[in-house]
Amino acid sequence: MYGWIWRKLPGPVAAKVALAAVLVLGVVALLMFVVFPWLEPKLPFNDVSVQ
Repeated sequence: MYGWIWRKLPGPVAAKVALAAVLVLGVVALLMFVVFPWLEPKLPFNDVSVQ
C-alpha cells in the first residue's frame, strides 16, 4: 500500500516526502478531531466500578 501511494505522488523525491508528510498530518488530524471524539463515548473506560 505504501509503495502504491509513493508511486502515485507527483514530483521528485523532496516533493514526495513533503506530500507524504502532509498526508500523514491530515490522517492524524482526522483521527484526533473527528474519529476519536466520536468513538470516546462508545468506549467503556468511564464505567468504573469496584466491587
